[in-house]
Amino acid sequence: MIDACDECLRRAYLLGELAPRLATLLARRDHDAPPVLGLSEKDFVAAVAGPRREDARRFLDRLDLDAAREQLAAGRFIAVCPHADAYPALLQPLADPPAVLFGLGMPDALDLLRDEPAVAIVGSRSSSGYGTEVAYALGRGLGAAGVPVVSGLALGIDATAHRGCLEGGGVPIAVLACGPDVVYPRRHRQLHESVRAAGLVLAELPPGTRPFRWSFPARNRIMAGLTRMTVVVEAAQPSGSLITSEFAKDLGRSVAAVPGRITSNVARGTNSLLKDGAVPITGPGDVLDELFGVGMRTVPEAASAPARPDDPSLRSVLEAAARSPSVDDMARATCLSIAEVRAALGRLELDGHLVRREVGGWEVRVR
Repeated sequence: MIDACDECLRRAYLLGELAPRLATLLARRDHDAPPVLGLSEKDFVAAVAGPRREDARRFLDRLDLDAAREQLAAGRFIAVCPHADAYPALLQPLADPPAVLFGLGMPDALDLLRDEPAVAIVGSRSSSGYGTEVAYALGRGLGAAGVPVVSGLALGIDATAHRGCLEGGGVPIAVLACGPDVVYPRRHRQLHESVRAAGLVLAELPPGTRPFRWSFPARNRIMAGLTRMTVVVEAAQPSGSLITSEFAKDLGRSVAAVPGRITSNVARGTNSLLKDGAVPITGPGDVLDELFGVGMRTVPEAASAPARPDDPSLRSVLEAAARSPSVDDMARATCLSIAEVRAALGRLELDGHLVRREVGGWEVRVR
């Protein structure tokens, strides 16, 4: 689906071309959010390109939009601008909505974003075991209930919410701070592919563009803009997750938070949000009640039970881990080698977040 007008496509590729210059500009001014994104093309070039503005103008003169569309179509990219019917209407109230949303994945997911209230689940990259368990349960329950789950494919809470949504058979929407085809972080290549297969990977930067420091808070405004509610699972102060919640609040969208331990650094941000009036969330049912009204939509019963792996050896290791945190005990109970048990535990932690590594052993995370 390529439905972007010349003016918007031109602006999007200009942003990609000047992205490194914008990074330098914001670093000098010590800004975290790029207010320049809402400027006109002329003012944007003047503000960002500076003494190299002639280089920017030459880039625009050489830009072949027909060739760009052909390349996008050949790569099976999605590209929609605010003038297209498929462009998410919830982004329009932003002061600087993306000139073009580039994507990879299922075009029908854009229709779902229009028809269903989506939820952003965000949180710390260094999530605790508790935060990981909650994010997975939220993603899984909301996905099973038909609610699109939006997050940033980052380490920690973001990736866990995506995995939960996939396990629940839902539609994950990943919003990146780079081009939609750039896997960041690199270790999430398989997750990137899984999200593309079941939902969408979206970005305002053109394909092939690497991420920059400024593009992460810029990405956060898109996540908040796409959704009716932003749920912060864990967040330190300050943090990117709190930036997302600020964008959501400025747009008049619902902000929610998961209560955390008062002694935990990654709970300071969420507990502060709750003190300021954020909706307290203890499970996917709370989110559904807030979106649809109490009892109007529920989590399917099958999704309420914890997921279990299909592989018999993984199931046996999981059951053994519930009885003892010792790898030696698990090996004896399953008749597997220690190396095989460690490999199984690694898969369980990566794929399903069913166990977590603790000092002195392993602990079952989802019961």
